[in-house]
Amino acid sequence: MIERILAKRIIPVVVLDCAEDAEPLAEALLAGGLDIMEITFRTEAAEESIRRIAKSFPEVLLGAGTLLDSDQVKRARDAGAVFGLAPGLNPSTIAAAKEVDLQFSPGVMTPSEIEQALSLDCKLLKFFPAEAAGGVSMLKSLVGPYGHTGVKFTPTGGITTANLQEYLKLPVVAAIGGSWMVDKALVAGGQWNEITERTRHALELAAEAAIQ
Repeated sequence: MIERILAKRIIPVVVLDCAEDAEPLAEALLAGGLDIMEITFRTEAAEESIRRIAKSFPEVLLGAGTLLDSDQVKRARDAGAVFGLAPGLNPSTIAAAKEVDLQFSPGVMTPSEIEQALSLDCKLLKFFPAEAAGGVSMLKSLVGPYGHTGVKFTPTGGITTANLQEYLKLPVVAAIGGSWMVDKALVAGGQWNEITERTRHALELAAEAAIQ
């Protein structure tokens, strides 16, 4: 999973209100060159959306986000998610993910949370809310004491095309999470071509950051 994430370095954070939008959204992302997505468990349509994409597009590295308890973890895994994320760090949720063999990235914001995550064998961590928590400067400060542990971060929260390259230039950042390319208004309006173009542009920016 980590290798595939490192190859693309972009994780679209998707909120779907209607499961019927799942397949065309996956097609739009794939057309833009992105075979990774996170569907958040914030809506009633999340579970069915994951199930539909897992069935129709097995080539997609499919994640479930905003997993807040063990029941959601199990439902996401049963639906077809292969990795999960949470905005915070809950040891019982991490344990549930291990039980069902779901690779899991808890959310962290402080040194203490990073250390707790490492103690629970989690090394790919969601840094959230990224911009509000200090952004690039905060991550640079965290590299000193924790860089040698092999920890990697996926910053999410307030990241756009304007700042994604600054994050991706940091070796400790595996990928960034963002919702601008899959904005709810675009999905609701069926603007699949616009989603494809935004996805393609994001990947181009990520590629530029890798060679700078």
